[in-house]
Amino acid sequence: MDFCVRSVTLRRLPSAFDYGFLLRISEDARRGEALNEYLSSRSYLAGYGPSQADDEAFALLRGPPHQQHVHALRWYRHIAALQPQMNGQATDTSTKGKRMQPPWCPPDGTELPKLRLYNSLTRTKEVFVPQHGNRVLWYCCGPTVYDASHMGHARSYISFDILRRILMNYFKYDVFYCMNITDIDDKIIKRARQNHLLEQYRAKKPSASQILQDVLTAREPFQAKLAETTDPDKKQMLERLDTAVTAALTPLQGAIKSGTADAAIQSQAQVLLDEAKDLLSDWLDSQFGCQVTENSIFSLLPKYWEEEYHKDMDALNVLPPDVLTRVSEYVPEIVEFVKKIVDNGYGYESNGSVYFDTAKFGASSGHSYAKLVPEAVGDQKALQEGEGDLSISADRLSEKRSQNDFALWKASKPGEPSWESPWGKGRPGWHIECSAMAGSILGASMDIHGGGFDLRFPHHDNELAQSEAYFENNHWVRYFLHTGHLTIAGCKMSKSLKNFITIKDALAKHTARQLRLAFLMHSWKDTLDYSNNTMESAIQYEKFMNEFFLNVKDILRTPTDITGQFEKWEAEEIELNKSFYEKKEAVHEALCDNIDTRTALEEIRALVGQSNAYVAARKAAKLLPNRMLLQSIAQYLTDMFKTFGAIEGTEPIGFPVGKNGQNTDVSLWPYLIIRHALLECAVRLQGRCQKNLTEVLQLCDAVRDDILPELGVRLEDHEGLRTVVKLVDRETLLKEREEKKKLEEEKRRKKEEAAKKKQEQEMAKQAKMKIPPSEMFRSETDKYSSFDDTGFPTHDAEGKEISKGQTKKLRKLYEAQEKLYNEYLQSNQNGS
Repeated sequence: MDFCVRSVTLRRLPSAFDYGFLLRISEDARRGEALNEYLSSRSYLAGYGPSQADDEAFALLRGPPHQQHVHALRWYRHIAALQPQMNGQATDTSTKGKRMQPPWCPPDGTELPKLRLYNSLTRTKEVFVPQHGNRVLWYCCGPTVYDASHMGHARSYISFDILRRILMNYFKYDVFYCMNITDIDDKIIKRARQNHLLEQYRAKKPSASQILQDVLTAREPFQAKLAETTDPDKKQMLERLDTAVTAALTPLQGAIKSGTADAAIQSQAQVLLDEAKDLLSDWLDSQFGCQVTENSIFSLLPKYWEEEYHKDMDALNVLPPDVLTRVSEYVPEIVEFVKKIVDNGYGYESNGSVYFDTAKFGASSGHSYAKLVPEAVGDQKALQEGEGDLSISADRLSEKRSQNDFALWKASKPGEPSWESPWGKGRPGWHIECSAMAGSILGASMDIHGGGFDLRFPHHDNELAQSEAYFENNHWVRYFLHTGHLTIAGCKMSKSLKNFITIKDALAKHTARQLRLAFLMHSWKDTLDYSNNTMESAIQYEKFMNEFFLNVKDILRTPTDITGQFEKWEAEEIELNKSFYEKKEAVHEALCDNIDTRTALEEIRALVGQSNAYVAARKAAKLLPNRMLLQSIAQYLTDMFKTFGAIEGTEPIGFPVGKNGQNTDVSLWPYLIIRHALLECAVRLQGRCQKNLTEVLQLCDAVRDDILPELGVRLEDHEGLRTVVKLVDRETLLKEREEKKKLEEEKRRKKEEAAKKKQEQEMAKQAKMKIPPSEMFRSETDKYSSFDDTGFPTHDAEGKEISKGQTKKLRKLYEAQEKLYNEYLQSNQNGS
């Protein structure tokens, strides 16, 4: 028989219970004494159930031993308590005087949801299991720093910051986060060369005619490139540039031809140089780029843009990585990484470059090429984009055994930075940098690798292949996470479409919190549309949450003693608390489901809605809401938003107030006290001195509407209830005040317009009243030609007799005017 808890059994150890001596004793008293003596020298608290010897010895006794026989009595009571469980029999009535503990059953419990992440390696949600206990090794592809960071970058880095914070602060994983900076790349090399050559060109201060000639020369290959371009976005961008250059060319050509003054010509030449700088720098690079050999020239550009990137991330409240790696600092490690891949048989040298043999890798046991996007193998456009603009010339492509192979190490051409290697001077390929740097920091296998959706092939598939070729394993990455695309109002972000938005542009319009809320309101792995509608939704969500926090803070300011804060719970509090725990469970389930912040925020919105309804009901009943319950809810929500990275600072409740999250200065309280005193004065004056009362109330309104907003304080007066005090950002309140003034001005304007219109109508009515009915139709000669003696029309303008139907309508108008005119005459008569 199974028991919830196995009771301790009284049994003699170490030998078996020898109860034969009891059979030789007939008297119960003597038998109890003998048993007590026997048990006093033995340990009998052991085992998990009564033995057969226990049962048989118990049966010999007709009742419990005398109380003086302590050991025997204790043994008897334990066996007696176990008898109903063992035999289904009632406990001996003699034991009822001493109650025993009933059996205890543990609860069944419920299975908690497990964290699942969408893994691009399987294209499904997988249970997240770190390789090393609670520690999570995470590598994220960082930016290629050659231009300003844009909202596409923000899409990845804010999203991964949210995921990272939730793994660390909610699920309590020990995350070690590594990210790279790509500061050696074909784009960087070309842009750095072009900037350097254009600066040299400007420094020479060329004449206007020289600028004109060079631009015309540079325009020829540019226009050929324009004609060959098929990508609609790129073509539109190039056409716009060509139009701007043409617009600057024409005036300069005319000025030179007409012999305009040199100063005016030179000014127009500078305008042309500014408009044509892109095509001119491209032409200069084609002519003189091979002469740029100093490595330092190629480091200035990425250094500047990396610094700007870090400023942008700090402004977005994105946590810095635990380790930041730069390609330029890891060239020796990259060379060693490439050497081992070659030694392992998966790479080959060709004309000073080293390529990865995709066919050999894919055919080898335990390896598979293109794990993420196998269907993209052979996509030459994607592969060439991965190799870079400077690495897809015909001679470079002919060096490879297969068009699917990719560069691990590139032999440097003239005009490119270079480092020593066993294969000659060269530079790293794009894909190899992440493998070498991540391998150097995180080892042979990591838990999470993150990047943008567009990096899956060829970049991440090539990373996987070369890393697993180096480590000779098939699990370099356990979970691959890819953030979704970002569109701008439904369109691809593109300079040609004039919708290219830098992070600084976005932060000029919206706060970092608003941007983060917009990201939180969407799935991290799906496309996010950055639009006015998206941001308006985030702004309204922020306002909704902020008002709740402000209301709770005001409720908590209500004076009370230490015991008064613990209020009795009625049905309403019990119901709200039940909803609170249900919503917490729902939030947890959402976060376990691929960190679904969108659903989590909706559950939070529902909880706040229920809390607001509870507060409103209490206020309607002139009762204070339960402080402790609302405080618990507000603190939980604050902690969640801190976890999401949407709240900084140490404030226990709500969004930080004031500039840089600082609290409003305590010096505001004297103003609140003054207003309170003024209101008390108004109460005393009520019914006694209306003039003074009005003045005092105006002073109260001035304190509320003009002084306190400057200090970051919003007062909300509610009839029959105490004034609500809310500490809000000064800028927000001033904006609210301006909007309120605009609304009041609009209301005043409409009121004036309505009054003016009413006055005009009244004047028109008065003027109309003065017209005798006999004259009202005579002036309308364009409609009528004949009238009777009373001035009523009989024929229309064409001389035709007016129809009976028309006559009936005109008669009604005539009679109405007759009534108005009589009223006018009557009013004049009364006035005189």
